[in-house]
Amino acid sequence: MPEVPNPRASRRHDLAALIAHRESDNGRHTRGARRKRETRDRLLDAAFGLVAKKGMDGVTINEITEAADVGFGSFYNHFESKEGIFAALVDWLFEEFANALDRLAGDLSDPAEVVAVCVRHTLMRAYREPVWGQLLISEGFSTRALNRGLGQRLLRDSERGISERRFVVADPLMCLISVIGTILAAIAAELHFAASSKRTVTARKMLRSSEERFAERTAAIVLQAFGLKRVEAERIARRPLPTGSEVKSG
Repeated sequence: MPEVPNPRASRRHDLAALIAHRESDNGRHTRGARRKRETRDRLLDAAFGLVAKKGMDGVTINEITEAADVGFGSFYNHFESKEGIFAALVDWLFEEFANALDRLAGDLSDPAEVVAVCVRHTLMRAYREPVWGQLLISEGFSTRALNRGLGQRLLRDSERGISERRFVVADPLMCLISVIGTILAAIAAELHFAASSKRTVTARKMLRSSEERFAERTAAIVLQAFGLKRVEAERIARRPLPTGSEVKSG
């Protein structure tokens, strides 16, 4: 006797086939998205390496694609122009660094110590990576820098300090602007002194020993701008940095 088809079993089979097909499509889509993301990161990494050697004005799209081992035409699948990749590069570097600072200071309860730790790490990274420091100086007051990455974290931490009455400021906006200006000016001075002190190994070692002290002094000035007394600001700025490590570039 012929087997009678089971409509319910047939529907289950069709549904299983549909789900398998969709999962296969999703897998292909995920792999494609991952490859696209990896290509974009290679282009950004190549651009940063070239900028470190030649500066932004001296880098061409062709050099970027060759360094990234990506076809010239593929560049435009990710960026509209050279200016576009440099804008994305700034976001990529500073957003990643800001995320690293968040992880490092995540267990700190005092907003003043959070700000001090972030300022000190920012100064020390600018010293270790002068190109990164120059990028921060050039972009420090741009809309991009203020609305994302380090600027957004500083705004968040200052607002937290004010709301908890840890910071006392008459004009929060002007205070934030002055704090950003202080940090950028300190980085500019640090890079100038570093460049002028690279003539001998001895001078470099001496500057290295003073690098952390300079970062501490800058952090203390920032905390005073937020209303802390000088003695307390200096004490907080000299606290040991959270263990776990040095904040590095991505």
